[in-house]
Amino acid sequence: MLRAAAMLAAALPVASAAPPAVNDAVLAGAAAPATLAETGLFLDSGAAQPNARVVPYGLATPLFSDHADKARFLYVPEGKTARYDGEGLLDIPLGSVLIKHFGFARADGSLDLIETRLLVHQADGWKAWPYVWNADDSVATLKRAGVRVAVTGHDGAGKRLALDWQVPNVNQCKGCHATGNALVPIGPKARNLNHDFQGENNLVRLTRLGLLTGVPKDAPRLPDWKDAGESLERRARAYLDVNCGHCHKPDGPASNSGLFLTWETPSGPHIGIGKGPVAAGRGSGGSMVSIDPGHPERSILYYRMESTEPGVMMPELGRTQPDEAALALVRDWIAAMR
Repeated sequence: MLRAAAMLAAALPVASAAPPAVNDAVLAGAAAPATLAETGLFLDSGAAQPNARVVPYGLATPLFSDHADKARFLYVPEGKTARYDGEGLLDIPLGSVLIKHFGFARADGSLDLIETRLLVHQADGWKAWPYVWNADDSVATLKRAGVRVAVTGHDGAGKRLALDWQVPNVNQCKGCHATGNALVPIGPKARNLNHDFQGENNLVRLTRLGLLTGVPKDAPRLPDWKDAGESLERRARAYLDVNCGHCHKPDGPASNSGLFLTWETPSGPHIGIGKGPVAAGRGSGGSMVSIDPGHPERSILYYRMESTEPGVMMPELGRTQPDEAALALVRDWIAAMR
């Protein structure tokens, strides 16, 4: 999160006017533009300076993606506002766009870009448009079919990583973003936005800038999973909610597993405590239950988070590396269960 904040240090605040404007007509079109620049969402070729009503935000607990740094933005068209709709996803109006840059931070804090993903809210639903950056970060080109990119990144401790980065195709986007048959955002839940980012609470900033209405004073808050001041359980549950709950929920792609890892799920069998798998196989690693209290080494949940083997590892998309810090947290959480 700190690195993400540094990367955005040069980002411009929402301006009262910034010609040329965001190209709402392009964003409403059936065909995704060939380049990110055609959307007008950013004022510069490197997409570091957001246009008017394109606001950076950060999450208390973000999704893990092979240690990549990310920068996130919400665009809401002129004359429209998003609406607080409980602690879950904001009610985001038509024409809006959720933007996420992926890359690795350079020594100066700027972002060496890999790809930028857009979720565009059109009349017939959300559309996923992935763009891949060229070598000098001057042009991002649409790659609807996805692509693999050889990337040299680094982990949180600065260790260099050679990655086979996979930009997802549209169908793979549905693997995480599907609720029922619809494509939906998964990140900007109000509870995960309800924390300070770049010196101001996200929800307060969006409200102050006229992009959001209806936020109550006592809005729920998801913990920062790295906050040692929070309990092990709240930190682990926050991590699982963000990294696993979008599939493992009653109307998600992994609903048939009966394992629901959302923040709202009460502690008990549905989050895996004493719960057997719906099918045996190598994904279980020989263990009998998802969470065996006191025994992370006998818990399928921990085994699949630790694995990097396709067909075993979880999440099955979006990573090739283990998240060592998260593994330590989940291991401690399960070990402390009685």
